[in-house]
Amino acid sequence: MKLYLQLFFALILFPFLVQAQAVNTPQLGKSTVKEVIAAMTLQEKAQLVVGATELKKASSTENGTTIGFTEQRVPGAAGIMAAIPRLGIPALIVSDGPAGVRINPIRKADRSRTYYATAFPVGTSLASTWDTKLVEEVGRAFGNEVKEYGIDILLAPGMNIHRNPLNGRNFEYYSEDPLISGKMAGAIVRGIQSNGVGTSVKHFSGNNQEANRNGVDVIISERALREIYLRGFKIAIEESDPWTVMSSYNKLNGVFTAESRSLLTTILRDEWKFKGFVMSDWGGGRDRPAMIRAGNDLIMPGRPGQSDMIVAAVNNGTLDVRSLDESVERILNIILKSPTFNKYAYSDKPDLRTHADVVRRAAAEAIVLLKNENKVLPFSNKTKSIAVFGNTSFKTIAGGWGSGDVNKAYVISVIKGISNAGYTVDNDLKKDYLHYFTRDSAVQMAAGAKWPKAALEMVVPDSTIEEKARTCDIAVLTIGRNSGETSDRDLEKNYHLLPVETELIRKVAEAFHKRNKKLIIVLNVAGVVDMKGWKDNADAILLAWQPGQEAGNSIADVLSGNVNPSGKLATTFPLNYSDVSSSKNFPGTPVEKPLSVIYQEGIYVGYRYHDTFKVPVNYEFGYGLSYTNFAVTSYSISKPSADGSFEINCRIKNTGKLAGKQVVQIYIAAPTSSLDKPAQELKAFGKTVLLSPGQSQQMRFTVRGQDLASFYSDKSAWVTDAGRYEVKIGFSSRDIQNTASFVLKNSVVVGKVNKVIAPVLPLNEFKP
Repeated sequence: MKLYLQLFFALILFPFLVQAQAVNTPQLGKSTVKEVIAAMTLQEKAQLVVGATELKKASSTENGTTIGFTEQRVPGAAGIMAAIPRLGIPALIVSDGPAGVRINPIRKADRSRTYYATAFPVGTSLASTWDTKLVEEVGRAFGNEVKEYGIDILLAPGMNIHRNPLNGRNFEYYSEDPLISGKMAGAIVRGIQSNGVGTSVKHFSGNNQEANRNGVDVIISERALREIYLRGFKIAIEESDPWTVMSSYNKLNGVFTAESRSLLTTILRDEWKFKGFVMSDWGGGRDRPAMIRAGNDLIMPGRPGQSDMIVAAVNNGTLDVRSLDESVERILNIILKSPTFNKYAYSDKPDLRTHADVVRRAAAEAIVLLKNENKVLPFSNKTKSIAVFGNTSFKTIAGGWGSGDVNKAYVISVIKGISNAGYTVDNDLKKDYLHYFTRDSAVQMAAGAKWPKAALEMVVPDSTIEEKARTCDIAVLTIGRNSGETSDRDLEKNYHLLPVETELIRKVAEAFHKRNKKLIIVLNVAGVVDMKGWKDNADAILLAWQPGQEAGNSIADVLSGNVNPSGKLATTFPLNYSDVSSSKNFPGTPVEKPLSVIYQEGIYVGYRYHDTFKVPVNYEFGYGLSYTNFAVTSYSISKPSADGSFEINCRIKNTGKLAGKQVVQIYIAAPTSSLDKPAQELKAFGKTVLLSPGQSQQMRFTVRGQDLASFYSDKSAWVTDAGRYEVKIGFSSRDIQNTASFVLKNSVVVGKVNKVIAPVLPLNEFKP
């Protein structure tokens, strides 16, 4: 009887005991993070630091986009983090990419609509605006789509350095200069995260090529690493506080970055005070416990058995549970900020129309006018009919491929943009191109191609060119280049123009020039291209980069004069590929699948090399023409403080006849008695407002002593050297308007750092 009573009361009390236990279990957001961690099992901790692939153990693709392991919540998103429901920990969604939210447009569960995202201008394009306020505005629009499509963290921005023009992902990145890279990345992160969603700045660090990106060992000096390849990341992190950082695939001086405690903890957290968490690139790193020890908190996308590896490492003593707890804590602190945790009711309906307007404006501001002989642009009032040549005039490229691609609703072609602007385009030529594309696609399909490749440049008959030169007022010819993830650009087929392209340019130029008519060339390209053999044939050249989905409208805005071009190059156009400082050691050895690449050029990357070694260029860093003219009417610098900090005051005046904007660039030449240094380095920049003819704007810049410092590897210190500093104000690196100078009497150590990530062997770096 006693036993029956015990069982009876146990059955009655059981639900209440379970409820009491649930109430007493710590819950994220109600209990402290440390209390939640204390309540987690070892398996749960290991589960949280590994992407949630293990929960599904299968993936699929739809419309060519990897669905990942999102449990269909956001089809097409790159991945999902693990959830631990009993502790109130939800699964966060992460999504590519740098030029727009990468999700599937078609969903099996909902065939009633198409889920498009906006294709924004690519990174190189945004950097060409030299306008951080505008880039932050782009970020705000971008972040709205991240939030409204149910995503917590955007895997962007990419901000690796343009070390070499053949890098297949240069279009995703901003510049050859770390100041531009850091400022632009900081601006877009601030804009995106203003929506209450997160970003992941990437790829940290040294991922400056696609050739064997998963295994190549980047051999680089401490100085070059600190001054060039880490500095942009440091600026972005200090100015925007991104939620996460993504480690890169490559090794850095012998160690995979995802396993480098020196990089991810000593530099990123101890020196830079980064507070977010680090995730791996998809499949990055090799030794999973070593990644956690290093401070790579989240292993993505996750594979079956990886969390078991973490548990085993803790149990066998090769991974201290305190390291695991630190990773868990950093992840939980970010989860607390997320839309998913805060139960945001996303709409799946961002304001795509308004965002398209932002794209059009930003892309137009980014266009660089490289050439404009006899002021052929903007189009005159007499320009009515236009002959439009070039495949890419009809199949205009919004952005590159890979994780940087976007499933957008449309791309406005160059010819469509010109038509939208009210000009008459030659219809017969248009029909010829469209028929050619259809025929070429049919031929490829008949040959077994599932997805036809871009057609080779159409050969236009001489008679057609002559006829269009007779009947049309002007010619516009677009040259296109694309590139993307997993492969670098081919020197002969992608960097250089093909013979069929240069021949088309030559013939169109000859036919139109014979009748005193002009040829405008538009470059719709993923990166720098060779200019030899065709540049002189063009009367004007517009560099549009990859401007996003409103491409044609933005280009037409500049051609017509509705927008005065104000873009400036954030990467140099060399005279020859052999003039690039890294040309002899890119992508490394062996060339087919490089195991290592030596950064023998050291700090002399881009304009730092060309200006210091006096190498001629096609178009220098910071270059870009306008339809109007500007002058620096006053320029002064303040007396520097003891550490070298000072202010610059200047007034910029529009001395031309059209309203326009100008980018002001501050370069500084530092003393070289103690250490070799570039001839000059960009230290500050700013863009004017739209100035009417005769109008001027006062501008002020602050340069800190630490901005003048160079890195001394033997001292593990940043030092602002004593001596004379030349402070130059210009409109490009080779268009210097005024110069001032000051003398710093004493050298100042502005920062001591840890001696880490040094190459095993000394490098024979370039010296001036």
